[in-house]
Amino acid sequence: MNHTTTLIHEFSGHTHDNLLTRIYVDSSLIPRQRQRYADAVQSYVQNFGEGEVLIYSAPGRSEIGGNHTDHQHGEVLAAGINLDAIAIVGRTDDGIIRIQSDGYDRIIIDTADLEYRKEEKETTAALIRGVAAGVRRYGYRAGGFQAYVTSDVLIGAGLSSSAAFEVLIGTVLSGLYNDMRISPTEIAMISQYAENVYFGKPCGLMDQMACSVGSMVHINFKDMTHPLVEKVDFDMEKAGYSLCITDTRSSHADLTADYAAVPAEMKAVAELFGRDVLAELSEEEVLSRIPFIRQKLGDRAVLRALHFYEENKRVAAQTEALRKSDLNSFFALVKASGASSFQYLQNVYTTKDITEQNISVALAVSEITLGGQGVCRVHGGGFAGTIQAFVQNEAIEKYRRAMDDLFGGGACRALKIRRYGGMQVL
Repeated sequence: MNHTTTLIHEFSGHTHDNLLTRIYVDSSLIPRQRQRYADAVQSYVQNFGEGEVLIYSAPGRSEIGGNHTDHQHGEVLAAGINLDAIAIVGRTDDGIIRIQSDGYDRIIIDTADLEYRKEEKETTAALIRGVAAGVRRYGYRAGGFQAYVTSDVLIGAGLSSSAAFEVLIGTVLSGLYNDMRISPTEIAMISQYAENVYFGKPCGLMDQMACSVGSMVHINFKDMTHPLVEKVDFDMEKAGYSLCITDTRSSHADLTADYAAVPAEMKAVAELFGRDVLAELSEEEVLSRIPFIRQKLGDRAVLRALHFYEENKRVAAQTEALRKSDLNSFFALVKASGASSFQYLQNVYTTKDITEQNISVALAVSEITLGGQGVCRVHGGGFAGTIQAFVQNEAIEKYRRAMDDLFGGGACRALKIRRYGGMQVL
């Protein structure tokens, strides 16, 4: 462990610059990260006093390929990013978890009582209690600690701020009580359990898995109890590209039905064939019965089902292209994924108000601005929110200006793909 006084001194200087560069990739961010860590340790001291502490981190994530495939037990390609949640942590012996998050009230959870509480539904307390309960459910130890937590994972930008927090708590418990023996895959599944059962949100597993594993990761969810997870070793920074996420600042209000209709229509196609999800059904079976599906469910269900199968193929092809360092093929597949989301999945704008199409405009201006210097696609659930673009580093400022002119200052963020998932920093 490290003493808080020592850490403040070290982060205020240059002691950990190499470590921070390995984590956050972009050397221009290091002065800010130095100050961020020093401030976080100081905030821990203000809340809990001086003492021996450990530091943990868990990144946000970006979906690279596999738009709306995970809920049908398909395949995804995702990546950890260099925005993260960090925790300054001191172990305690009383079995009580005390978490002070930046700007929020303190949350106290007694690990002697980890039963589900209905009154905690959709609260951060539910996530903490659920992760601790999940850790024990998987046969590991969970005990008390006190932590100051701060996060720069953008809320509502499709970068999985909640999954980063869940993975952070799981990683803390792995480090303090289990010698870091809880695998990234197990931490992801524990985090999903917390969000599904305790928080009350029926999310898939992609967000937690990408945050927990880090780097680029290819995940096959055909067997949801034992997903196949493989890291994809490719250095996007070395290749000269950054990952830009633009918040189109369109409202998510009244879009619940739009989001819900995507998995519902895909599932309805599977159920016509006596299956639960599309992964249990072949594309050939769907193609052979399109007139029947159209009659029963309408045309959009057909198109969304076909998107699922073709997107799965693209994920596999993207993974292979990256393994071969074939960027041209990879970017062509990213562009094809975006086109399929627009044309077949149809999650770029809501039909409730076709006069507002922030994402459509963002994609159009991105393609014109980037020319041959990058590719773009819808990011995450769609309908509102964010778009993603891989942009040559020398074109980032031009691209950022174009997006900020459209949606306001700070709308576009240039990110790096981070090689680490949930981790103990020091």
